[in-house]
Amino acid sequence: MDVARTLREARLAAHLSQRQLAARAGVPQSTVARIESGRMMPRVDTLDRLLRGLGSRLGAERWEDRGVDIWLIRENLKLTPRQRVKLAVEEAHAVSRFERRP
Repeated sequence: MDVARTLREARLAAHLSQRQLAARAGVPQSTVARIESGRMMPRVDTLDRLLRGLGSRLGAERWEDRGVDIWLIRENLKLTPRQRVKLAVEEAHAVSRFERRP
């Protein structure tokens, strides 16, 4: 999740300035600015306070329910085609060794 962009877009959609959001959330305006610029990654409790100031809530969902591991896909896309083939062969060998186990 791109916290900086998500927070900024949510704040703009709510028609709030950084100062207004900061006042609602009880944090300094400079904190909102640093988060939105990507210079600071907020603690979970700070992000939750900011989202509540926007009328939203921080939530969690189970990754396995999504059916796709986006992080793994992104990491594999960083590999060259040759590296991907090598990895696939290594994983196929590991699976076959596992399947042969009594």
